[in-house]
Amino acid sequence: MNKLVIAGFAEFQTYIGKELGASDFLKVTQEQINLFADATLDQQWIHTDPARAATGPFKSTIAHGYLVLSLVPYLWEQIAEIQNVKMLVNYGIEKMKFNQPVLVNQEVRLRVTLKSLTDLRGICKAEMDITMEIKDNSKPAFTATIIFLYHFNK
Repeated sequence: MNKLVIAGFAEFQTYIGKELGASDFLKVTQEQINLFADATLDQQWIHTDPARAATGPFKSTIAHGYLVLSLVPYLWEQIAEIQNVKMLVNYGIEKMKFNQPVLVNQEVRLRVTLKSLTDLRGICKAEMDITMEIKDNSKPAFTATIIFLYHFNK
């Protein structure tokens, strides 16, 4: 996959309203799910008990929704490199909607469109519409608008 390289704020502006790309697919494993459950103290059986989950509604364990959401920064790094930045801050999420559970060993990827870009006196507020796609599934895991703050070098 070719990463989009954007030299700075002015070039970033040219992408408003355009799709920036999609990441590679990433498999969500039971080990990841278990580690996330340990970190968040969310040990619900639908995530961590494969035997019990096999008899449940999804016939397997499913990833925590917030685990799948937490993959966004990692997958975003595969899509674009914004240069001349001294700091990036995760600022917010709007219109977040979980649409489909991610079953253990399914693969997901992130697709991103730049919705808007605002210069806030040297800090750039980037709003991006994102879709977490599930391989071979027409319904995405979730959709949202994420907001990053880019602090560009002068």
